[in-house]
Amino acid sequence: MANQSDHFNGKIFLNPVPTEVMGKGSFSRIMKLYLQKHPNRSPSKQLGPFKADSSVLDKLQPDQLRVTWLGHSSTLLEIDGKRFLTDPLWYQRASPFSGIGPKRFFDNPLPINDLPAIDYIVLSHDHFDHLDKHSILHLLSKRIPIITMLGVGKRLVDWGADQSLVTELDWWQSINLPGGFVITALPSRHFSGRWINDRFSTLWGSFAIKGPLHNVYFGADSGYYDGFKKIGDQHGPFDLTMLDTGAYNKEWESIHMGPENAVRAHLDLKGKVLMPIHWGTFNLAFHPWTEPVERVIKAAEIDGVKLLLPTPGETRIVDTNSYNSGWWKRFM
Repeated sequence: MANQSDHFNGKIFLNPVPTEVMGKGSFSRIMKLYLQKHPNRSPSKQLGPFKADSSVLDKLQPDQLRVTWLGHSSTLLEIDGKRFLTDPLWYQRASPFSGIGPKRFFDNPLPINDLPAIDYIVLSHDHFDHLDKHSILHLLSKRIPIITMLGVGKRLVDWGADQSLVTELDWWQSINLPGGFVITALPSRHFSGRWINDRFSTLWGSFAIKGPLHNVYFGADSGYYDGFKKIGDQHGPFDLTMLDTGAYNKEWESIHMGPENAVRAHLDLKGKVLMPIHWGTFNLAFHPWTEPVERVIKAAEIDGVKLLLPTPGETRIVDTNSYNSGWWKRFM
Protein backbone atom coordinates (compact mmCIF):
# COMPACT_ATOMS: atom_id res chain seq x y z
CA MET A 1 0.00 0.00 0.00
CA ALA A 2 2.75 2.50 0.91
CA ASN A 3 4.47 2.07 -2.45
CA GLN A 4 1.22 3.09 -4.16
CA SER A 5 0.89 6.32 -2.19
CA ASP A 6 1.78 9.50 -4.06
CA HIS A 7 3.33 10.99 -0.92
CA PHE A 8 5.67 8.05 -0.27
CA ASN A 9 9.05 8.47 -1.97
CA GLY A 10 10.13 4.85 -1.62
CA LYS A 11 11.74 5.40 1.76
CA ILE A 12 9.60 7.78 3.81
CA PHE A 13 6.23 9.48 3.79
CA LEU A 14 6.11 13.17 2.92
CA ASN A 15 4.07 16.06 4.25
CA PRO A 16 1.38 17.74 2.11
CA VAL A 17 3.61 20.84 1.95
CA PRO A 18 7.36 21.21 2.56
CA THR A 19 7.84 20.95 6.32
CA GLU A 20 10.78 21.05 8.69
CA VAL A 21 9.95 19.19 11.88
CA MET A 22 12.33 21.55 13.63
CA GLY A 23 13.59 24.80 12.12
CA LYS A 24 17.20 25.22 11.08
CA GLY A 25 19.42 25.66 14.10
CA SER A 26 16.55 24.65 16.38
CA PHE A 27 18.46 22.02 18.34
CA SER A 28 20.82 24.46 20.05
CA ARG A 29 18.00 26.93 20.70
CA ILE A 30 15.79 24.22 22.17
CA MET A 31 18.61 23.02 24.42
CA LYS A 32 18.93 26.58 25.73
CA LEU A 33 15.18 26.66 26.36
CA TYR A 34 15.40 23.45 28.35
CA LEU A 35 18.05 25.02 30.57
CA GLN A 36 15.85 28.03 31.31
CA LYS A 37 13.09 28.16 33.90
CA HIS A 38 9.55 28.18 32.53
CA PRO A 39 6.99 28.72 35.30
CA ASN A 40 3.76 26.74 35.48
CA ARG A 41 4.52 24.27 32.70
CA SER A 42 2.75 21.72 34.89
CA PRO A 43 0.11 22.13 37.60
CA SER A 44 1.40 22.39 41.16
CA LYS A 45 -0.40 19.17 42.03
CA GLN A 46 -2.23 16.30 40.36
CA LEU A 47 -5.50 17.49 38.81
CA GLY A 48 -8.89 16.00 39.52
CA PRO A 49 -10.09 13.50 40.22
CA PHE A 50 -12.46 13.69 37.28
CA LYS A 51 -15.02 11.01 36.60
CA ALA A 52 -17.14 10.30 33.55
CA ASP A 53 -20.77 9.37 34.20
CA SER A 54 -21.22 5.82 32.94
CA SER A 55 -24.99 6.05 33.34
CA VAL A 56 -25.01 8.88 30.79
CA LEU A 57 -22.65 7.09 28.40
CA ASP A 58 -24.79 3.96 28.46
CA LYS A 59 -27.71 5.90 26.94
CA LEU A 60 -26.73 6.10 23.29
CA GLN A 61 -29.03 8.24 21.13
CA PRO A 62 -29.44 7.55 17.38
CA ASP A 63 -29.84 11.20 16.43
CA GLN A 64 -27.33 12.98 18.66
CA LEU A 65 -23.74 14.13 18.49
CA ARG A 66 -22.07 13.84 21.89
CA VAL A 67 -18.45 14.00 22.95
CA THR A 68 -16.54 13.11 26.10
CA TRP A 69 -13.01 14.48 26.40
CA LEU A 70 -10.75 11.91 28.07
CA GLY A 71 -7.65 14.11 27.98
CA HIS A 72 -5.11 15.04 25.32
CA SER A 73 -6.43 13.79 21.93
CA SER A 74 -8.43 10.92 23.38
CA THR A 75 -12.18 11.36 23.01
CA LEU A 76 -15.29 9.23 23.07
CA LEU A 77 -17.42 10.40 20.15
CA GLU A 78 -21.05 9.38 19.88
CA ILE A 79 -22.29 10.11 16.38
CA ASP A 80 -25.82 9.17 15.34
CA GLY A 81 -25.90 5.98 17.41
CA LYS A 82 -22.28 4.83 16.92
CA ARG A 83 -19.34 5.19 19.31
CA PHE A 84 -15.86 6.13 18.08
CA LEU A 85 -12.82 6.16 20.38
CA THR A 86 -10.02 8.44 19.13
CA ASP A 87 -6.36 7.92 20.04
CA PRO A 88 -7.13 6.01 23.28
CA LEU A 89 -4.63 6.77 26.03
CA TRP A 90 -4.89 5.41 29.57
CA TYR A 91 -1.18 5.09 30.33
CA GLN A 92 0.29 7.54 32.85
CA ARG A 93 3.13 8.68 30.60
CA ALA A 94 3.52 9.76 26.99
CA SER A 95 6.61 7.62 26.83
CA PRO A 96 7.75 4.02 26.32
CA PHE A 97 9.10 4.01 29.88
CA SER A 98 7.13 3.69 33.11
CA GLY A 99 9.25 6.10 35.14
CA ILE A 100 10.52 8.55 32.55
CA GLY A 101 8.76 10.98 30.24
CA PRO A 102 5.80 13.39 30.42
CA LYS A 103 3.31 12.30 33.09
CA ARG A 104 -0.42 12.88 32.93
CA PHE A 105 -1.79 15.85 34.85
CA PHE A 106 -4.91 13.81 35.63
CA ASP A 107 -5.99 10.20 35.37
CA ASN A 108 -8.19 9.23 32.46
CA PRO A 109 -11.66 10.09 33.80
CA LEU A 110 -13.22 6.93 32.38
CA PRO A 111 -11.65 3.69 33.67
CA ILE A 112 -10.88 1.50 30.70
CA ASN A 113 -12.96 -1.33 32.13
CA ASP A 114 -15.98 1.02 32.32
CA LEU A 115 -15.97 1.84 28.62
CA PRO A 116 -19.33 1.33 26.95
CA ALA A 117 -19.41 -0.81 23.80
CA ILE A 118 -17.19 0.89 21.22
CA ASP A 119 -17.94 0.50 17.52
CA TYR A 120 -14.62 1.77 16.10
CA ILE A 121 -11.21 2.91 17.29
CA VAL A 122 -9.67 5.71 15.22
CA LEU A 123 -5.87 6.14 15.38
CA SER A 124 -4.22 9.21 13.85
CA HIS A 125 -0.51 8.29 14.01
CA ASP A 126 2.04 6.33 15.98
CA HIS A 127 3.57 8.85 18.39
CA PHE A 128 3.51 7.66 22.01
CA ASP A 129 1.00 10.29 23.10
CA HIS A 130 -1.47 9.05 20.46
CA LEU A 131 -0.73 5.35 19.98
CA ASP A 132 -0.56 3.91 23.48
CA LYS A 133 0.47 0.26 23.37
CA HIS A 134 -0.83 -0.41 26.89
CA SER A 135 -4.32 0.81 26.02
CA ILE A 136 -4.37 -0.99 22.68
CA LEU A 137 -3.32 -4.30 24.27
CA HIS A 138 -6.15 -3.97 26.78
CA LEU A 139 -8.69 -3.17 24.08
CA LEU A 140 -7.66 -5.96 21.68
CA SER A 141 -9.70 -8.53 23.58
CA LYS A 142 -12.85 -6.55 22.78
CA ARG A 143 -12.23 -7.10 19.06
CA ILE A 144 -13.09 -3.53 18.11
CA PRO A 145 -12.44 -2.59 14.45
CA ILE A 146 -9.55 -0.14 14.14
CA ILE A 147 -9.19 2.49 11.43
CA THR A 148 -5.77 4.07 11.03
CA MET A 149 -3.14 5.35 8.61
CA LEU A 150 -0.82 3.46 6.28
CA GLY A 151 1.86 1.51 8.12
CA VAL A 152 0.36 1.85 11.59
CA GLY A 153 -1.58 -1.36 11.10
CA LYS A 154 1.62 -3.40 11.04
CA ARG A 155 2.47 -2.15 14.51
CA LEU A 156 -0.97 -3.20 15.72
CA VAL A 157 -0.73 -6.66 14.16
CA ASP A 158 2.73 -7.10 15.68
CA TRP A 159 1.12 -6.39 19.05
CA GLY A 160 -1.50 -9.07 18.47
CA ALA A 161 -4.32 -7.31 16.64
CA ASP A 162 -6.39 -9.40 14.25
CA GLN A 163 -5.45 -8.24 10.74
CA SER A 164 -9.09 -8.56 9.66
CA LEU A 165 -10.09 -5.90 12.21
CA VAL A 166 -7.51 -3.33 11.07
CA THR A 167 -8.14 -0.97 8.16
CA GLU A 168 -5.30 1.23 6.91
CA LEU A 169 -6.13 4.29 4.85
CA ASP A 170 -4.12 6.69 2.74
CA TRP A 171 -4.98 10.39 2.64
CA TRP A 172 -8.24 11.07 0.82
CA GLN A 173 -9.28 7.42 1.02
CA SER A 174 -12.69 6.64 2.51
CA ILE A 175 -14.29 3.59 4.03
CA ASN A 176 -18.05 3.12 4.07
CA LEU A 177 -19.38 1.67 7.31
CA PRO A 178 -22.77 0.12 8.10
CA GLY A 179 -25.56 2.54 8.89
CA GLY A 180 -24.59 5.24 6.43
CA PHE A 181 -21.27 6.22 8.04
CA VAL A 182 -18.19 7.26 6.08
CA ILE A 183 -14.70 7.75 7.49
CA THR A 184 -12.16 9.57 5.35
CA ALA A 185 -8.45 9.78 6.11
CA LEU A 186 -7.15 13.27 5.44
CA PRO A 187 -3.75 14.98 5.48
CA SER A 188 -2.12 16.72 8.38
CA ARG A 189 1.18 18.56 8.61
CA HIS A 190 3.14 16.50 11.10
CA PHE A 191 5.36 13.41 11.19
CA SER A 192 5.50 9.89 12.62
CA GLY A 193 7.82 7.51 14.42
CA ARG A 194 8.31 5.95 17.83
CA TRP A 195 12.10 6.04 17.84
CA ILE A 196 14.71 8.34 16.33
CA ASN A 197 15.46 5.85 13.53
CA ASP A 198 11.90 5.34 12.23
CA ARG A 199 10.65 8.88 11.60
CA PHE A 200 8.27 9.21 8.64
CA SER A 201 8.09 5.41 8.25
CA THR A 202 4.32 5.33 8.82
CA LEU A 203 1.66 7.79 7.74
CA TRP A 204 0.09 10.43 9.99
CA GLY A 205 -3.14 12.28 9.39
CA SER A 206 -6.59 13.45 10.38
CA PHE A 207 -10.10 12.09 9.83
CA ALA A 208 -13.55 13.17 8.75
CA ILE A 209 -16.13 11.00 10.50
CA LYS A 210 -19.49 11.46 8.84
CA GLY A 211 -22.73 9.92 10.06
CA PRO A 212 -26.23 10.13 8.62
CA LEU A 213 -26.89 13.37 10.50
CA HIS A 214 -23.60 14.74 11.82
CA ASN A 215 -20.07 15.35 10.58
CA VAL A 216 -16.93 15.56 12.76
CA TYR A 217 -13.32 16.47 12.00
CA PHE A 218 -10.67 14.85 14.19
CA GLY A 219 -7.52 16.85 13.53
CA ALA A 220 -5.07 15.07 15.87
CA ASP A 221 -1.66 16.78 15.41
CA SER A 222 -0.89 19.30 12.68
CA GLY A 223 0.77 22.55 11.89
CA TYR A 224 -1.34 25.09 10.07
CA TYR A 225 -1.29 25.06 6.26
CA ASP A 226 -3.64 26.03 3.46
CA GLY A 227 -4.81 22.43 3.01
CA PHE A 228 -7.48 22.93 5.65
CA LYS A 229 -9.43 24.98 3.11
CA LYS A 230 -9.46 22.08 0.66
CA ILE A 231 -10.64 19.72 3.39
CA GLY A 232 -13.39 22.15 4.34
CA ASP A 233 -14.48 22.54 0.73
CA GLN A 234 -14.54 18.80 0.02
CA HIS A 235 -15.68 17.35 3.35
CA GLY A 236 -17.18 20.21 5.36
CA PRO A 237 -19.06 21.77 6.88
CA PHE A 238 -18.33 20.08 10.21
CA ASP A 239 -20.63 20.15 13.21
CA LEU A 240 -17.57 19.70 15.40
CA THR A 241 -13.85 20.14 14.83
CA MET A 242 -11.32 18.78 17.33
CA LEU A 243 -8.02 20.55 16.80
CA ASP A 244 -4.47 20.55 18.17
CA THR A 245 -4.23 23.55 20.51
CA GLY A 246 -1.33 22.91 22.92
CA ALA A 247 2.33 21.77 22.91
CA TYR A 248 3.31 24.61 20.58
CA ASN A 249 6.50 26.61 20.18
CA LYS A 250 7.89 28.75 17.39
CA GLU A 251 10.69 26.20 16.95
CA TRP A 252 8.17 23.58 15.81
CA GLU A 253 5.24 25.67 14.64
CA SER A 254 5.15 23.78 11.33
CA ILE A 255 3.93 20.62 13.12
CA HIS A 256 1.81 22.00 16.02
CA MET A 257 -0.45 24.89 15.10
CA GLY A 258 -1.24 26.40 18.51
CA PRO A 259 -4.37 28.27 19.68
CA GLU A 260 -4.73 31.07 17.15
CA ASN A 261 -4.07 28.85 14.17
CA ALA A 262 -6.49 26.27 15.54
CA VAL A 263 -9.22 28.91 15.27
CA ARG A 264 -7.99 29.77 11.78
CA ALA A 265 -8.04 26.11 10.73
CA HIS A 266 -11.53 25.70 12.19
CA LEU A 267 -12.79 28.52 10.00
CA ASP A 268 -11.06 27.03 6.95
CA LEU A 269 -12.73 23.70 7.71
CA LYS A 270 -16.15 25.37 7.84
CA GLY A 271 -16.59 24.19 11.40
CA LYS A 272 -19.54 25.12 13.57
CA VAL A 273 -18.10 24.32 17.02
CA LEU A 274 -14.42 23.91 17.93
CA MET A 275 -13.27 21.63 20.74
CA PRO A 276 -9.59 22.21 21.57
CA ILE A 277 -7.62 18.98 22.14
CA HIS A 278 -3.96 18.15 22.80
CA TRP A 279 -3.75 20.50 25.79
CA GLY A 280 -3.98 20.38 29.58
CA THR A 281 -2.87 16.76 29.94
CA PHE A 282 0.91 16.54 29.44
CA ASN A 283 3.88 18.89 29.70
CA LEU A 284 5.11 18.74 26.10
CA ALA A 285 6.30 22.32 25.55
CA PHE A 286 7.55 25.38 27.44
CA HIS A 287 4.32 27.35 27.80
CA PRO A 288 2.26 27.46 31.03
CA TRP A 289 -0.19 24.58 31.13
CA THR A 290 -3.28 26.83 31.01
CA GLU A 291 -1.97 29.15 28.28
CA PRO A 292 -3.42 27.17 25.33
CA VAL A 293 -6.99 27.40 26.58
CA GLU A 294 -6.66 31.05 27.62
CA ARG A 295 -5.30 32.00 24.20
CA VAL A 296 -7.82 29.96 22.22
CA ILE A 297 -10.68 31.61 24.13
CA LYS A 298 -9.38 35.06 23.17
CA ALA A 299 -8.82 34.06 19.54
CA ALA A 300 -12.29 32.53 19.31
CA GLU A 301 -13.89 35.67 20.71
CA ILE A 302 -12.14 37.82 18.11
CA ASP A 303 -13.30 35.63 15.22
CA GLY A 304 -16.73 34.74 16.58
CA VAL A 305 -15.95 31.03 16.88
CA LYS A 306 -17.99 28.86 19.22
CA LEU A 307 -15.93 26.75 21.60
CA LEU A 308 -16.69 23.55 23.46
CA LEU A 309 -14.57 23.28 26.61
CA PRO A 310 -15.89 20.45 28.77
CA THR A 311 -14.42 19.24 32.04
CA PRO A 312 -12.41 16.04 31.52
CA GLY A 313 -14.90 13.18 31.54
CA GLU A 314 -17.92 15.43 31.01
CA THR A 315 -20.25 14.26 28.26
CA ARG A 316 -21.72 17.09 26.21
CA ILE A 317 -24.27 17.21 23.44
CA VAL A 318 -22.80 19.20 20.56
CA ASP A 319 -25.22 21.83 19.30
CA THR A 320 -24.74 25.34 17.96
CA ASN A 321 -23.93 26.89 21.34
CA SER A 322 -20.63 27.61 23.04
CA TYR A 323 -19.85 25.89 26.32
CA ASN A 324 -17.00 26.74 28.68
CA SER A 325 -16.76 24.74 31.90
CA GLY A 326 -13.71 26.71 33.07
CA TRP A 327 -12.55 23.58 34.89
CA TRP A 328 -8.83 24.53 34.88
CA LYS A 329 -9.47 27.67 36.94
CA ARG A 330 -10.08 25.50 40.00
CA PHE A 331 -6.45 24.36 39.86
CA MET A 332 -4.62 27.63 39.19
